Formats: sequence, C-alpha cells, structure tokens
Amino acid sequence: MASTRAAIRYAKAILDLANSKGVAEAVNNDMKSIASAIETNEELSTFIQNPTTKVEVKESALLEVFANVNGVTKGLFHLLFENKRFEILEAIALEYKKLFDENNGVEVATVTTAIPMDAALEAKVLAKIATLSDKKITIENVVDPAIIGGFILRIGDNQYNASVANRLQVLKRELSN
Repeated sequence: MASTRAAIRYAKAILDLANSKGVAEAVNNDMKSIASAIETNEELSTFIQNPTTKVEVKESALLEVFANVNGVTKGLFHLLFENKRFEILEAIALEYKKLFDENNGVEVATVTTAIPMDAALEAKVLAKIATLSDKKITIENVVDPAIIGGFILRIGDNQYNASVANRLQVLKRELSN
C-alpha cells in the first residue's frame, strides 16, 4: 500500500489531535488493529475500496467493526466520511504508526526469516540490534522462504545479512574467483 500525501496529512493531523488529548498511544493501538484488519481481511479491504458503496454505509460498518476504538479514531472515520476518502484508511493507519514511532524515538527493525521467528531467534536478533542501534526498537517479522535459513536484519539504511542464501552467494563468488 503506497502512502499518499493525503494519508500523511491525515495521519499528522490525527497524531497532533491525539497528542493534544493525551491519547496518542491508544490511537496508535487502534491504527495497528485497523491496518492489520484491512491487510488480513480481503472482504473488509474490498468493502472499503469499493466506490459504489455509500460512504454512510462504510462509516457505520467501521464504527461497528471497530466499536471499541478511541474517540479520536472515530473522529477520523467521520472525517473520511465527510471527505469521501475511506479508500486511504489503511495508508493513514500505517502512516500514523510510523509517525508515532518516530515521535517516540522508536525505530522499526525489519527481520526477514525463512520461517516465522521463535523466541530463540528473536533473542539473537535483539542482541544484534543492540550493537547496531541505541534507539528503542520494534521488530517486524517478514517471512521469505527464499533466504533458506538465518535472517536478514534491516534498520533504517543499515542491513545485516545472516541468511543461508547470502552465505551460499558469498561461497559461490569465492569459488569462482
């Protein structure tokens, strides 16, 4: 999902409002839930993107699906209703999370593994992260069987490749020289 300039503007406005009301973290949790729900539920995603569905229907459905969200988040739903922009909700949620993390000195480390991470690998990765960054880090796990084993860690512009596929590439280069 590409983030649009509009999504960034909405996210900044919602974060400012949430900060002024002291509920930025609660809204961040809402945004995580919303982004995850839209990403994992094709029916919800299609419903939000559908241009023929009336905006009134979209707003009331979202208020029902996300009944327990913060008032600021409900305000976002209403704003998207007024501006007929529900299709950028996922982008706004992702953008909000990014801005929230930046404001709180949290950096996202993307860890690519061949299979979902277990506690042992997560501990290994966190130890490596400690040597690369002094910020608070949240881990995002991406599963890619093509790396065969090990992991690839990316924090900002830095990448640490401890994958089996990478070691095989290095070995192949050394043997061909």
